[in-house]
Amino acid sequence: MRAEDLITDDPTVKAVLESLERLPTPEPEKVEALRRRLAATQAQPPSSAWPTFLEGARMKRDARYADPPSSHRPLVGPALVMAKRAFRLAFQPFINEALRRQVEFNEAILDALALIHEHQRVQARTQSLWRQEVERQLEQLTSRLPPVPPEPSPEPSGEPAQEPPRRAPSRRRGR
Repeated sequence: MRAEDLITDDPTVKAVLESLERLPTPEPEKVEALRRRLAATQAQPPSSAWPTFLEGARMKRDARYADPPSSHRPLVGPALVMAKRAFRLAFQPFINEALRRQVEFNEAILDALALIHEHQRVQARTQSLWRQEVERQLEQLTSRLPPVPPEPSPEPSGEPAQEPPRRAPSRRRGR
């Protein structure tokens, strides 16, 4: 199907307006119920807080800056820590440039995960509202139906019921 096939002049705007005028006026309680339902399904503004499962990753997203240097060695440890600090201070601009794209990637992934989480949350909320609505409509429909009489039980024929044939126990070989 092409876009040109979708554009049509039939029916005209005037014909649509005339059809709308012929529609009956809805009952006020149904209009109010529909407004409440639409308000309940309206999307809530996304929360600005990060999901708790992403907080740890969010704190570690910038790979350019490491934890302060430390050493477990008792005698040469202070000298190693000082050498690590000097190396970091001297080469930090190169480290920043080398890891810049990694930081951008980390931020993009975290943003995408947060967006997916938000969509899942909204989807779950909408699905819950739809389920409640369907259950409510089902309850209304079942309350209008006449009660169903119980099915008659089979009458005893005087003959004892036959048991299904038994299977011989299977023999398993020892290990």
